[in-house]
Amino acid sequence: MPDHSLPHDHGQPVEHELRQMPAAEHFQTVADLFKQLGDGSRLRIFWLLCHCEECVINLSSMVDMSSPAVSHHLRQLKGAGLIVSRRDGKEVYYRAADTDQARLLHRMIEQMMKIACPF
Repeated sequence: MPDHSLPHDHGQPVEHELRQMPAAEHFQTVADLFKQLGDGSRLRIFWLLCHCEECVINLSSMVDMSSPAVSHHLRQLKGAGLIVSRRDGKEVYYRAADTDQARLLHRMIEQMMKIACPF
């Protein structure tokens, strides 16, 4: 990247930061992932699936929501790669994905709960 001249010179070189900044599409990928956690119900479902593996019917009961509503949230989380599923006969079980992203988001949720909602 050639030297970048800013409209206002505050005496702080920014070339290094600009060279290190990821592409705009990478920021959008992260923003899309964070959107998954922008819904309180989806956040609760994800948190539960970080701690256990469950079917839609049990998850619906646990979060007091209809099965179609829970299924909608599960599709969103699965599409984002935050959860995985497995079939056992007629039953489908869901759990958090074993990925760095899912683990980090789980830790972030728990840390934010400690900060924002002290017991």
